[in-house]
Amino acid sequence: MQVIIDQNSGFCFGVLYAIQMAEDELAEKGILYCLGDIVHNNKEIERLAQKGLKIISHEELKQLKNTTVLIRAHGEPPETYKIAIENNLTLIDASCPVVLKLQHRVKTAFDLGSQIVIYGEPGHAEVNGLLGQTKNQAIVIKNIQELDKIDFSRPITLFSQTTKSTKEFYEIAQEIQKRQAEFKANDTICRQVSNRDIQLREFAQKFDVIIFVSGKKSSNGKVLYKVCQSVNPRSYFISEVDELNPHWFENCDTVGVCGATSTPMWLMEQVAEAIRNKHFILTST
Repeated sequence: MQVIIDQNSGFCFGVLYAIQMAEDELAEKGILYCLGDIVHNNKEIERLAQKGLKIISHEELKQLKNTTVLIRAHGEPPETYKIAIENNLTLIDASCPVVLKLQHRVKTAFDLGSQIVIYGEPGHAEVNGLLGQTKNQAIVIKNIQELDKIDFSRPITLFSQTTKSTKEFYEIAQEIQKRQAEFKANDTICRQVSNRDIQLREFAQKFDVIIFVSGKKSSNGKVLYKVCQSVNPRSYFISEVDELNPHWFENCDTVGVCGATSTPMWLMEQVAEAIRNKHFILTST
C-alpha cells in the first residue's frame, strides 16, 4: 500500500512562528505561560508541555504577576494588554501578522461608526480578539442562516475570521448586498489557508483513501476536512494514530495523509508510518 503525505499540509507561518518563539523561550528559561492553546492540536500541546509550556485561561492571567506570557497566533483583545500592564507581565506577542492587520481594519471601521459583522465561530480565540476591537458590539454570524441577527436598516461592514471558507464568505456577502445597499465586504481570509482548499481538492482526488489529521477544536481543520470529503467520499478524520480503523483500508492501494494548518508534520508522519506498518488498534470503530 502506497502512503503519501501532502507536503502542502502542516503549520501555517503564523502557527510556526508562535511555536518557534515558545521553543526559544523554553530552551532558555524552561518554563513559559501561554494564554490559551498555542495551537488547536492536543498532541502538539502535549509535546510542548513536556518542555515546560503551561496553558492558562484568561481568568488565570488576571492572577499572574511579574512573569512572561506568550500571546498565541490567534491574537488578543485590548483588555489582555491592559491586564499585562497592570500585572507587570512581559508579553511575547506571537499574534499572526494577518490577524493583527484584520484587527486594525475592524477597529478602524468600527470607529467610523459602521455596523460590524464578523463571519466566524462564536467563542473562537481569533473572533474574541476581533470583538474586542469593537467593544464587543460586533455581530458574529457562523453561517448564512444567521443573517437575521443583522440590522439591515444600518450600513454594514463585513469581515471574516481568517480561517473560514472563501466560498461561504462570498455567499453571505451576496445575500447581504441584496438587502442593504450601504454595504462593504472585506475578504480577510488568509490566502495561505484558502489556497489549501484548491491544493487539497487536487490531492484528495489522487488516492483511494484520505486520512485527514487535525485537532477536533481546529476551525480550519473542519473546513479543510469538508473539502476532502467533497471530492473523495473515503476521507476520514482523526486526531491521533490510535483512531485509525483497519476497515478503512480494505480494497485500497493508495492513501493520502493530509491535515490542517494547526497539524504538525511530525504527527502526519507518525500516522503515515502506522498505516504503512499496519499498526492499528483493532478495537477502533
